[in-house]
Amino acid sequence: MGSAGGVRWSRGIRPSAPGSRTTRLELFYDLVFVFAFLNVTTLTAASPNVGGLVRCLLVLALLWWCWTGFAAFGNVVRTDQGIVPVVGFATTAAAFVFALSIPQAFRDEPGGLNGPLVFAVCYLLVRASQVGIFGWVVRGDPQLRRRWLLLAVPALITTGLIISAALLPLRLFDVPIMISIYLALWLVAIAVEYGFGLALGGSGWTLVSAGHWAERHALIVLVALGESIISLGLGPGFISGLPLTWSVIAAAVMGVAVVAALWWAYFDTLALALEQRLHRTRDPATRRALARNAYTYLHLPLVAGTILFALGLKGLLDEAADPSTPAWGLPLPGFDLLVLHGGVALYLLALVALGWRGLGRPRWPTTVAVGLLLVLVPVAARLPELVALGLLSLLVLALTAVQTMADAPLRRQVREVALTEQLAAEADQTHWRGEHL
Repeated sequence: MGSAGGVRWSRGIRPSAPGSRTTRLELFYDLVFVFAFLNVTTLTAASPNVGGLVRCLLVLALLWWCWTGFAAFGNVVRTDQGIVPVVGFATTAAAFVFALSIPQAFRDEPGGLNGPLVFAVCYLLVRASQVGIFGWVVRGDPQLRRRWLLLAVPALITTGLIISAALLPLRLFDVPIMISIYLALWLVAIAVEYGFGLALGGSGWTLVSAGHWAERHALIVLVALGESIISLGLGPGFISGLPLTWSVIAAAVMGVAVVAALWWAYFDTLALALEQRLHRTRDPATRRALARNAYTYLHLPLVAGTILFALGLKGLLDEAADPSTPAWGLPLPGFDLLVLHGGVALYLLALVALGWRGLGRPRWPTTVAVGLLLVLVPVAARLPELVALGLLSLLVLALTAVQTMADAPLRRQVREVALTEQLAAEADQTHWRGEHL
């Protein structure tokens, strides 16, 4: 039995270190969320209306909170050492069933298990395993154990509310009233999780590795962007059997252009600058607040915006592949236009908030682009869908170019520091391997 930071560690669980990075087992966890994000879009595509969009965002909020539990878990302990992989595999199985039950999260299909209840119980299992491993780690420290109880309370309340919603008798009230009660319980549950996170202010949690924390969140943004690429591939042809046409190819190329621009807008400079800011923040409380606000909370709209854009792409490509559709397509339906433009706008707004909260810098080109997206919605509603997508891609590409030029001094500095750090780490690893391997 060893100790680190006032916590006694058993041989089965090893502490993380300030220089730790993402492990392969954590990437294995993320495979479940690739599938989960796909199911979120499936859930929403089945109900292309405001109600379906609300349900999509509610499920996504719970998914995100589960994922942040995995990220925090991997920041404190070495996920690929001791008994942790076994615990991780069991939790991953529960998380996969949780993702599998997403399309039935709000309705109980006849002839099978109660979908909402399966969803709620799996959420309980995932959160219980995450909270439980933290409890095991701090079991020998009375002060940390009391703080751990504060972290366990919101998980219990949230799962209790979701299970209560799943167990509501369907004929208790009229259908609209039942739906309102159901959604209200979900909203309260999510407010409890996120509200407690703000109120506790990171109490009882230490950010061990800033590099790991930044890398985990960058990777999940990459997973969400990959969801857009998957939507491009699964939209026409491969699933529906519709022919591959020039319209489909044009839509796919423009879709990839938007996704590439969104990647550049986050990864080229901003992600590196945020990580370096997190490294330079030495005060533990300030670092926890930055990690919580800039990553746990402000990366959620990045992921949500990307998934909404993927949802819009899926519907657009199905239309473009239909032989009965004109070459340039029909005007986009209101819902598809909402999620397509709204998803990109939400992503860009998150970048603005990250620049302000993380770096204290306004991002005026991005802010202007969000305004233009909103102004262009009535125009895009009258245009054929391929023309509307082309207009969107041109706007996002132009924004990326202008913001990159505006960030030029910061970009040079940040990327030079990142390259210097990378070269130093590679040199250290080469030296160690030369002596020990």
